[in-house]
Amino acid sequence: MASETTTAAPESAARLPAGPLGSSLGGGHVVLTDGLLGQWQRRNTDRTLPHAIDQVRASGVLDNFRRVAHATGEPFKGAYPFADTDAYKTLEAAAYELARAEAATETATETATVRAFYEETVALVAGAQAEDGYLSTYHQGTGARAAPWSDLAGGHELYNLGHLVQCALAAARQLGDGRLLAVARRFADLVVDRFGEHGRAEYCGHPQIEAALVELYRETGHEPYLRQAELFVERRGSGLFARAPFGPSYYADHAPLRDLDTVTGHAVRMVYLAAGATDVAIERGDTARIDHLLRLWDDMVHTKSYVTGGIGSRHSDEAFGDRYELPSERAYAETCAAIGTMQWGWRLFLATGSAAVLDHVERILYNGFAAGVGLDGTRFFYDNPLQRRPDHTDGRPADPAEPLRRPWFGCACCPPNATRWVSQLQDHVALAARDGLTIALLTAGRVRSAALSVDVVTDYPWDGRLTVRVLDADAAPATLTVRVPGWAAAPRVAIDGAPVDAAAPDGWLRLTRTWRPGQEVVLDLPMPARLVTSHPAVDATRGAVAAVRGPVVYCLEQADSPAPVDDVVVHAVDDAGEAPPSDSSDPVLRHALTAHVSWRPAPSDDPYPPADRTDPDRTDLPASSTTTQVALVPYHLWANREPGAMRVWLRHT
Repeated sequence: MASETTTAAPESAARLPAGPLGSSLGGGHVVLTDGLLGQWQRRNTDRTLPHAIDQVRASGVLDNFRRVAHATGEPFKGAYPFADTDAYKTLEAAAYELARAEAATETATETATVRAFYEETVALVAGAQAEDGYLSTYHQGTGARAAPWSDLAGGHELYNLGHLVQCALAAARQLGDGRLLAVARRFADLVVDRFGEHGRAEYCGHPQIEAALVELYRETGHEPYLRQAELFVERRGSGLFARAPFGPSYYADHAPLRDLDTVTGHAVRMVYLAAGATDVAIERGDTARIDHLLRLWDDMVHTKSYVTGGIGSRHSDEAFGDRYELPSERAYAETCAAIGTMQWGWRLFLATGSAAVLDHVERILYNGFAAGVGLDGTRFFYDNPLQRRPDHTDGRPADPAEPLRRPWFGCACCPPNATRWVSQLQDHVALAARDGLTIALLTAGRVRSAALSVDVVTDYPWDGRLTVRVLDADAAPATLTVRVPGWAAAPRVAIDGAPVDAAAPDGWLRLTRTWRPGQEVVLDLPMPARLVTSHPAVDATRGAVAAVRGPVVYCLEQADSPAPVDDVVVHAVDDAGEAPPSDSSDPVLRHALTAHVSWRPAPSDDPYPPADRTDPDRTDLPASSTTTQVALVPYHLWANREPGAMRVWLRHT
């Protein structure tokens, strides 16, 4: 078993076989530049990752590895058996950021801090591993909280291994460092021995190991890892957790995955399972399984997803609700669930070439996920509601000066997960085929491939214009393929200033020719502000509207409204104009929309007045006498100013 790995260029996080549009390009071929995703990545480098490192140290996660590696006799710190993954996720982000710094020959203080954390943590992880390969600090050493393998429903040992594998692959692929990969393989080999073909027919209460094992197989070519992932997928639904807390559906264990007609149970568990099952199906060439997973995806998008792309409507068990059960103020929409859904969607997209799948991934990226990280990169949301009532305190003292976002959580799965996801955004931008290049996510960046290399200049998602400049091209004809989002009506395309056919019937604009350096393709996607409604079965938002521009969802914060947000009635929206003034120095207001509104408070304190007293056509109801204008801000930027009420869905006449 090799202890080191070398790579010519950093590879992508998920090295899937080539699909209909080619293979995804990793950081060795894609560099994010001045667009929003590039800005997020710089914030991640400068603020979020150093903050995560500090918090991982302060929370005692590294001490847990130290107590095992050095037999300190100290008690386990924290409450959760999956605390090890806080370190693994942060390590994964660190590997990406160190590789980026090496490519840019940077020697910043932040890089030195990241390198010190990386080296210390790698040594502690390796030192904590048992002789047989087992590694879970909650279950190891003097004063262990539980015995190994004693609680598959809640012990999370296999979940821990999944994140260990992913950070080990990041270290190998980004830095050519195989030390963690050797550790991960020893643990994975133990798992294959224990749970393989002739072992215990069991599985983890929290899926995640499945996708990690498939990716470990892709890295090593060791088929037992793929088979183990397949066994974990196929066994689930046998009722192993029938008597576990929250019941079997919480663990996606109430029925075999192949028999489900809708996503259900704990949202993060479900989408991680679906991502792993998609990986297995891709490797096995199981088109029937892919078709089934695509149907589950479509059902989720159409009946169980918020307008922000968030999933999970129940706080009690962090779960999907029934179809169309999507309450705004009680939306759980966990940040980890957004990340897991994007991981699943990316795999489905690569397998099918579906632009519609990627449209929804983009909706999550710019809304449901982005809201989870504050503007400063050091404060976070765990859950992401679409409404905050004026008197809501989230279980905390009613202190109006208390920030809504928090710097960390006792159950800290979301912040380090966001850190690692942002660090690898470039891996989800472009695909290469033998005879072409596909731009999947529309963002500013430089993309290199054998057939075609380009520079993409755009202010997307704030502006619908993309300029693709050819940097290098093969002598043979090549196809430049660009996704045209489903919301974009009447796009326009020009090559070197000359208009060309912009038809994209399946969501893909394909331009084939012999390209030469210096040529420019300009794609204009009209991006008017618009109001959308919801399906009438979504009781929580029936009759209300939400403002959307391009892929970005907007909301009204109390800071921008002269009346209580619950009283505001929106009539129309357009791009920000002279009123309200657009303050370009305020990042929250910089991309605001103008909403034309009036306000109508309740006619009385009676919670259930007769129907004729609330007839919207009556003219004697109290209301503002004139229409005024307020700023609607991008939903993902809410709660970066003073605490206050917020609504995505607004009353409409």
